[in-house]
Amino acid sequence: MKKLLLFLLLAVSCQAKYPEVIHLEGGKLHIQGIALDKKEKCLYCSFTSAFFKCDLEGNVIGSVTGINGHLGAMTYEPRSKKVYASLEIKDDEIGRGVSDALGAERHEKAASRFYVAEIDVCKIDRLEVPFEEAMTLHPIEEVAKDYLDTVEVAGVRLEHKYGCSGMDGIAIAPEFGAKSKKKFLYVAYGVYGDTTRVDNDYNILLGFKTDDLTKPVHKYFVKTGNTRYGVQNMTYDADSEKLYLAVYKGSKSQYPNYSLFSLDIHQKPFLGKLENVPYEENEVEQVCVSDGSHFKWGSTGLYSFGDGRWYVSKKGKKDGIQFSDVTLFESLEE
Repeated sequence: MKKLLLFLLLAVSCQAKYPEVIHLEGGKLHIQGIALDKKEKCLYCSFTSAFFKCDLEGNVIGSVTGINGHLGAMTYEPRSKKVYASLEIKDDEIGRGVSDALGAERHEKAASRFYVAEIDVCKIDRLEVPFEEAMTLHPIEEVAKDYLDTVEVAGVRLEHKYGCSGMDGIAIAPEFGAKSKKKFLYVAYGVYGDTTRVDNDYNILLGFKTDDLTKPVHKYFVKTGNTRYGVQNMTYDADSEKLYLAVYKGSKSQYPNYSLFSLDIHQKPFLGKLENVPYEENEVEQVCVSDGSHFKWGSTGLYSFGDGRWYVSKKGKKDGIQFSDVTLFESLEE
């Protein structure tokens, strides 16, 4: 018993200490995602049109500006020292809102594009680094195709296949159901929260090899029920071995409308027909939800330490300035 207690005390004492709250401030547009760099002891975050590198006291020590688009969720890969973030350049309500806030020209629908932004954090050594200097953009054609496509349901022509509104959540995690420890980059669709549609009740995850972002290896459909704008943030938790999806909860009364879902990474994907998606005649890859909860936070930033602890963004606004209190949690209980 004494040896067990000593082991537990040592395990707790070996956990690196991090601030309970990191206060971050942006501008007119709210925070979208966070990623922690343990080695450099800094936090990366996006405030929609800007990328910030902050110390653990919340001071901005580097930034990338001039982004006329929606820079969303992000994940950090420590070996390559790269942040991967979703970037949308589009014509809808969100795209127009970003352009208007920046005083920039709005984008046309036909010109809507969706990217994984690969950000070299070693080049962010000062404020206002031009985005062309620090970012490499990888176009995600699968998202663009579904966003621009039109479909027919019950004799009605609808824009945006599967209700696709673009992409946002992004995470690095193992391949579903595989014994290999090889990691994949997962990109989650945005999905419009239109309650009059029946074909938008799935969230969609594209799985890419981390060294090849040209074409997804997997396209997983997850029956979560409709969510408003799809997966906002996504992170893999090595402690529970689950992929977590944070969303703006949906409004369809037939679903529990959770704001946080988890997917067991060990589950075997299966092929099956989609429910209420008549134009998709083929069987598609699917994975199942393990758990859902009404955890209030996470949609604007979610990071797992992999040891039971989490950093969770709690956004707010004061005197016209958007901010986030990135808060240390020891569980994601409601």
